[in-house]
Amino acid sequence: MAVDYTVIVVYLAGMLAMGWWGMRRARSKSEFLVAGRRLGPWMYSGTMAAIVLGGASTIGGVGLGYQYGLSGAWMVFTIGLGLLALSVFFSARIARLRVYTVSEMLDLRYGGRAGVISGVVMWAYTLMLAVTSTIAYATIFDVLFDLNRTVAIVIGGSIVVAYSTLGGMWSITLTDMVQFVVKTIGVLLLLLPIAVVKAGGFGEMRAKLPTEYFDPLGVGGETIFTYVLIYTFGMLIGQDIWQRVFTARSDRVARYGGTVAGTYCLVYAIAGAVIGTAAKVMYPRLPSADAAFATIVKDELPVGVRGLVLAAALAAVMSTSSGALIACATVANNDIWSRLRGVVRTGAGGEAHEGEAHDEVKGNRAFILAMGVAVIVIAIALNDVVEALTVAYNLLVGGLLVPILGGLLWRRGTAAGALAAVAAGGLSVTGLMWGYGILANEPVFYGLLISLAVYVGVSLATRPTDAAVLAAWRERLAGRGAEPEAAAPATV
Repeated sequence: MAVDYTVIVVYLAGMLAMGWWGMRRARSKSEFLVAGRRLGPWMYSGTMAAIVLGGASTIGGVGLGYQYGLSGAWMVFTIGLGLLALSVFFSARIARLRVYTVSEMLDLRYGGRAGVISGVVMWAYTLMLAVTSTIAYATIFDVLFDLNRTVAIVIGGSIVVAYSTLGGMWSITLTDMVQFVVKTIGVLLLLLPIAVVKAGGFGEMRAKLPTEYFDPLGVGGETIFTYVLIYTFGMLIGQDIWQRVFTARSDRVARYGGTVAGTYCLVYAIAGAVIGTAAKVMYPRLPSADAAFATIVKDELPVGVRGLVLAAALAAVMSTSSGALIACATVANNDIWSRLRGVVRTGAGGEAHEGEAHDEVKGNRAFILAMGVAVIVIAIALNDVVEALTVAYNLLVGGLLVPILGGLLWRRGTAAGALAAVAAGGLSVTGLMWGYGILANEPVFYGLLISLAVYVGVSLATRPTDAAVLAAWRERLAGRGAEPEAAAPATV
């Protein structure tokens, strides 16, 4: 294992080095939170693919393949579909708004009254997403170094908090590009073909497994529909995803770069399911489906390759964890703390004066550090990853999907309708999870319907949004009206 250990240690050291390098570039709020809004198509595509394909998509995707066969690809597949829908239909408009958070977009659209409550919901979602990603370190470090759960979480979480705090989005972007390359080589180019060959090829896999393992709908129509509601729609509105859209240097980069990333996710989904199916042939009686990834890596891969593939799993977890962490800190600072303190900003997305830039970076850096410590503590205390992630996505989709998409698509939507929809959707989803159970499908189904009914009803019953607010909104959607930010060279 010495060679494998060396690969992992070099990888982790590289992550910290990039955090230090990113610190030298992040000299303003825009640089720190959205990488100066100047990522080109290649970096944008790589970092977007990296953040959406985390530990759940890698370890969990292989586990679903082990449990259901090829239809286990649907969870990650719906993530890719959501990213494609976001990129094709909404990303250009989102990028032109030049804001920092989803709540700032709601303020622009509805006239400045929707920010705090939506910020609280989004903060809860990003916090739990960061927690569940951090918990996944325990699985990987247990395979690597036989560490106990708490030590593994502290080590993995501390590395992510360190490079995220140092350089903000620049550090995260650079590390995500490395993580994207490592995942591509480790999972798609190495683990996938090796697993299929070790299982005897597709013919042997078909001979040894039940036919339902090769049914594309074997996981069940209701489950697929639930994946679409939670993950496809979740991709459309999550702060962690939007914050990456804000890094694009143009709406064209956001649209086409995101389309490439979404297509990559579809390929990754199928690869994970195939690897899991191959693991079922080789290890038909594993105690847990989620153990399939670690088992096949540990037992079937040669020295060196094993370290690289485990680094790929670590990369998947780190990219999602760091993206969720900076999103959580951005929402906590911009949408909650600054509003509670009564801070008046000169404009959503506007850059601070030069003399204030350093203090803004320090403030955001402090929030990342504070949120990072909170995430590590909660991850140590929390055991059920699936339930935590389900709660996060149910709150996000049930509380914010309707007012966000309604604001983008329906002129008649009002601030009162948006606030009522957030409250009704969030409360109903919470109550329904209490009644039906956290993992039940009904909470998000009924929560969405309640949110939609309340949004339409209250919007029609209240005065239309002020014409001046709508006019300013249309100017921002067209790429006009935002305060210009410091010009800087674009990044490929």
